[in-house]
Amino acid sequence: MDAQNPSVPPYAPSRNGEENHPSRGIRAPRRSGGGVIHDNSRHTGRFTVIGNHLAQHAEPSLLAIGLAVHIQSLPGGALVDIRTLAARFPEGKTRIAAALRELEAHGYLRRTRERTSTGRVVTRTVSCNQPGRSGDPDGPSAPKPQARRPARRQNEPPRRALPDVPQPAYPAPDLLRSAVEVLAGLHRADPRLLLSATDVEHLAPGVAAWLERDLSPSAVRHALADRLPVPLCRPAAFLAHRLAAQLPPVPPFSALPPPDVVRHPLRNCDACDHAFRGPEPGRCRACTAKTPEPHPSG
Repeated sequence: MDAQNPSVPPYAPSRNGEENHPSRGIRAPRRSGGGVIHDNSRHTGRFTVIGNHLAQHAEPSLLAIGLAVHIQSLPGGALVDIRTLAARFPEGKTRIAAALRELEAHGYLRRTRERTSTGRVVTRTVSCNQPGRSGDPDGPSAPKPQARRPARRQNEPPRRALPDVPQPAYPAPDLLRSAVEVLAGLHRADPRLLLSATDVEHLAPGVAAWLERDLSPSAVRHALADRLPVPLCRPAAFLAHRLAAQLPPVPPFSALPPPDVVRHPLRNCDACDHAFRGPEPGRCRACTAKTPEPHPSG
């Protein structure tokens, strides 16, 4: 067998760096017969440019990446709510809602609730093909300061993690803001419920999940602060357990009530003396159809 030439590189260097292909940070072992072969042709119409930072993102799920590609390919003004997407794709509403939350967390989607001039609350959805490049600087794509937990003192036992709390189906900013206000006001009902900023940040999604179920903030505040145990050693852990264990069910769908039907009073027909309903005295419908009422002569 011929000796290998040490001056020859084992493979040709790629012309594109890892910045365009983030998944190439770790080179996978080569396999005989494996690997995709591209049969590409140039698009001249009806195409969408998708960045590799989305197509090869390592954190979102495959459903979230595919959903982002679909949303970016739609024209402006197209409906991208959960119900419309669930009717378009075989995935259910739960999986699509989770994928939309992933896109919000990574800055590819911004959803806000706004009230129109008629009083109706609508959802505004903004799709970002490059998160952080443009748009609202205070939106989800902007970095948010994290609540700092105080440093642990020497010889202090490590803090136990708080129990998981329910997550809302749609974490709207207004909903989370109302949840934070509920948690911040619990100490007025019981001074032992004075929570830190880190605890409020952990518990806010659980309170938002309660508010999603048509509960008022006062009802949620009463349910959390009522009948507290004595002694109460870990208030935040107890609230997290109560939020998960006593989560109310999703309210049933209630259709709008039918419009009120105007019922005229009963009257006697001037011609046949039969009863009929009408706004004014006169003839019934049958008599009116047979012989119209005489007009006064001029």
